[in-house]
Amino acid sequence: MNIMKGSNEQSSTPRIAIVGLGNCASTLVQGLTFYRRTQETIGLMHPLIAGLAVGDIQIACAFDVDQRKIGRPVAEAIFARPNNSRIFEPHPEDHGALVYPGILADGVADHLRDTQNSQHVAVDSAASHTPLDQVIQILKSTGATVLVNYLPVGAQQATELYAQACLTAGIGMINCIPVFIASNPAWADKFADAGLPLIGDDVKSQFGATIVHRQLMSIAQQRGMQVDTSYQLNVGGNNDFQNMLERGRLASKKTSKTEAVTSMVKGGIPPDAIHIGPSDYVPFLYDNKICYIRINARGFGGLPVELDLKLSVEDSPNSAGIVVDAVRCAHLAARRRQGGVLTAISAALMKHPPQQMPDLEAAAAMEVWLNP
Repeated sequence: MNIMKGSNEQSSTPRIAIVGLGNCASTLVQGLTFYRRTQETIGLMHPLIAGLAVGDIQIACAFDVDQRKIGRPVAEAIFARPNNSRIFEPHPEDHGALVYPGILADGVADHLRDTQNSQHVAVDSAASHTPLDQVIQILKSTGATVLVNYLPVGAQQATELYAQACLTAGIGMINCIPVFIASNPAWADKFADAGLPLIGDDVKSQFGATIVHRQLMSIAQQRGMQVDTSYQLNVGGNNDFQNMLERGRLASKKTSKTEAVTSMVKGGIPPDAIHIGPSDYVPFLYDNKICYIRINARGFGGLPVELDLKLSVEDSPNSAGIVVDAVRCAHLAARRRQGGVLTAISAALMKHPPQQMPDLEAAAAMEVWLNP
């Protein structure tokens, strides 16, 4: 445990800076208002964390590189193209937060840089030259207490720059993408030395492909089955799936998802016996994600058991239900003056934490952390 050194540590409520104002951010922003106005609890794992409701989370600022979003209020920009997630709260509150030019680096795949295609990213010229010092100043001036990283898969350089911005600005970080920050000892040590909370990497879905696949594999092993081969194929129509058409950006994504599943099997599974990853981009699916899971196993007497499963979910809300817990946990850690990787929280909420745990064990560890 390290002493907090962040400049915004005394804030009584979480104030989030959102990096990458895509579908996941849209759903998150809508959800904050939805739960604030309705006092609903459906869809929440923890209606309250340390006395904080989901509606208590405030938005400090956002960063993006698309010219259709920069300079606009967050509540308007979340509905700009190429976003195509479902609208369930058409008039969200944003506490006056604006969208600022973000750091481009490797945040946009080459095949998505097309201002003439509404489903691609209209890269703003200013974002191509946004200095790190400018981002740090905005984080400080807007009173952000934690940064939520929603950059596209494969944005290694950009994510590392934002991680450095958090360290310099003195705020925590929630890394929702499969670029390894919390699970990279060098970065983990930096956040521990700075006394800043870090949660990551690669946010789990609340009820999605990985969590379902993990549970099925775990149950098979618990019941004495031998899992021989398995695959998980995912298709969707949002910008995330379009981004992942560039296979060179998928290395960390495949590692994260594969390890999340195979870690549930004692002894693991040979690499050539398992395949997990996005399969294709289907535009008319919009933010709907369809997952196909197959498990080939052997049971009593070595006889075969085959399982085929199809799961259809709205992709972005699945992450938002996790992030609202992560934000409040990061805020609680700041109040406790606890820095570094939140190990139990990362294991419960992320696909590629520094320490993998079975889901029930991770959930129990999170409850112990919440209620010491």
